Amino acid sequence: MEFTEYQKLANRTLLGNEQVLTNCALGLASESGEVTELIKKYTFHGETLDRDKLTHEMGDVLWYLSQIAEWADIPFDEVATANIERLNAQYAQRLKK
Repeated sequence: MEFTEYQKLANRTLLGNEQVLTNCALGLASESGEVTELIKKYTFHGETLDRDKLTHEMGDVLWYLSQIAEWADIPFDEVATANIERLNAQYAQRLKK
């Protein structure tokens, strides 16, 4: 699935029209915390990493990111492309190996 296609499909589930950016930013922080908590429990508490739960929480992070981009009228494909271009420039020496 293309990122921008995901962004448009995800937007169909966005509820409300007031303070959407604040809601999405807070949701992103919360869901990122869920991902972090799963990894912490795996790394430091010896728990099994639940891939299904991790996939679920990462999907929630993706949803919030896509809706922040939607609010700002930024195609999500543009976010992904710009990030790869920046990484390519930043790690050019390492990528040549």
